[in-house]
Amino acid sequence: MAEHQLRPCNEGIKGVLPERGPSSSQVLAVMTLLRLGSFLLLLAGLTLTITLIGLAVSSPVFVICSPVLLPAILVIVFAVLGFIASGAFGVIALSSMSWTVNYLRRLRFLEQMEHVNRQAQETAGQMGQRVRETRQRVQSKDLKSDRTGPSGPAEKG
Repeated sequence: MAEHQLRPCNEGIKGVLPERGPSSSQVLAVMTLLRLGSFLLLLAGLTLTITLIGLAVSSPVFVICSPVLLPAILVIVFAVLGFIASGAFGVIALSSMSWTVNYLRRLRFLEQMEHVNRQAQETAGQMGQRVRETRQRVQSKDLKSDRTGPSGPAEKG
């Protein structure tokens, strides 16, 4: 009985696990990527370290030469910000003009549709009036023909 209870559990685990291990090409790929990733991580760390050392060494030079460098840096920063702001304002202006043109087109289209709708309603009203008038004429002709009969006016007896 104990074997019978363990058997379905064993089959369930076998269904979850792969039938065989990773292939040799998969292991080779993982090892290559692991080495490459380690090398790139080491390179990133060295770059950060060298950058921090260079900044620490060059900071005194920047402080000594700041009367010349600071205005130059400010001019460059403001020029770049000016170009970026100019581009942003241009994009905003073009998009707002495009939106306005599309809005006016939609508004004009809606006005035209309202005009067409009014004309259709007027035409429908006129056609309805004509139908009523025609029906009244036909009814009055039917009444006249009933009174006069097919051969002429009805005789009173």
